[in-house]
Amino acid sequence: MLIKNLPTSHINENEVTPERIFKSRRRFLNMSAATIGGAAISGIAGGLLTALPSSARAKAMAARKWPHGTDEALTQFEDATSYNNFYEFGTSKEGPRFNAENFVTSPWTVEILGQAKNTGTFDVWDLIKKDQLQERIYRHRCVEGWSMVIPWVGIQLAEIIKRMEPEANAKYVAFQTLHDSERMPGQKRSVLQWPYVEGLRLDEAMNPLTMLAVGMYGQELPSQNGAPIRLVVPWKYGFKGIKSIVKIEFSSTQPPTSWNISAPNEYGFYSNVNPNVSHPRWSQAKERRIGEFLRRKTLMFNGYADEVANMYSDMDLEKFF
Repeated sequence: MLIKNLPTSHINENEVTPERIFKSRRRFLNMSAATIGGAAISGIAGGLLTALPSSARAKAMAARKWPHGTDEALTQFEDATSYNNFYEFGTSKEGPRFNAENFVTSPWTVEILGQAKNTGTFDVWDLIKKDQLQERIYRHRCVEGWSMVIPWVGIQLAEIIKRMEPEANAKYVAFQTLHDSERMPGQKRSVLQWPYVEGLRLDEAMNPLTMLAVGMYGQELPSQNGAPIRLVVPWKYGFKGIKSIVKIEFSSTQPPTSWNISAPNEYGFYSNVNPNVSHPRWSQAKERRIGEFLRRKTLMFNGYADEVANMYSDMDLEKFF
C-alpha cells in the first residue's frame, strides 16, 4: 500500500496564494488596478466582492461557512477565472474565459435517472436548496501539476443522493456535461469524445467532502468555471470535477469517464491525487501553486487523507490509479 503517515486536510497559512504570477503574456499586458487582492475575500459569505471588475460581477450567494474551512487568503479571483481547463470552450487556459462569455445558463435542468426511486428532470435550483449552501475552501490540484486554493459555494452531493433514494444495487454515480456544439464551440473539435462524462463510486459520492458547486468567491459560478453546476472532489485531480452538468445517473456498473476513454494508460477511473504514482509523461511528486515561484510537494489525496484514505484501504493505489 502507498498510504502511510498521511497529512491532515487543514490548509496551513503558508499554503495559500499571496500574489499573482504564472501569467501568460496576454494576461500580463492586460493587468490593471481592477485586479482583486487575495486578502479581499476573507469575509465573502455575505455578498458581492466589491473589488471585482464590473464585467466579472455576478449574483451574490449567501452561504454558511463550513466549520472546517479557513479564513486564509486564497488564489486570486482573476487567476481562478482566467486559468481554466474547460475544453468545451477551447483547449488553451485563457480560451474558456472568452469563449464562454455569452454562455446562457438559465434556465437549466438536470436529469436524474437510473437505479433510484426519485428520478426525473429537475430545475437546478430545485436540486440545490439555497438554504443549504455552504462556502468551503478546498485545495484544487490539476493533473498537469498546478494547484489553487478556491472557496466553493454549494452543497454536499450526499444531500441530493439521499433525496433520490438510490436502490440497493446502485454502486456508482455517473455525470454528463451539456452536449451542444453551438453553445460550446470547443465540442466542434474531436479533442475528446463528446459529451464529457465522469463518474464516482457511490461511497465517494457520499463522502462529506464531495460537493456540487454553484458558486465560488461568494457569487455564482462564472461560465468558464462550470456554470451553473459542477462537481468538486478535492482529493482527486481536477478533471474529475465535471462542469455544466445536465445528467446524473445511478448505476450498478462502473461508468465510462472521458479521459480514461481518451487515454486509458494515462488516466484511470479513480484519479486520486497521489505523489507516488507518476503520470506516464511527468512526475506528480510536486506541484506549482498558482501565485508561487517554487514548486511544492504534493500531498497524498491532496491533503485529505484523514477523510478519504479509508475508502481505498484494500486497494493497490498503483494499479487502481
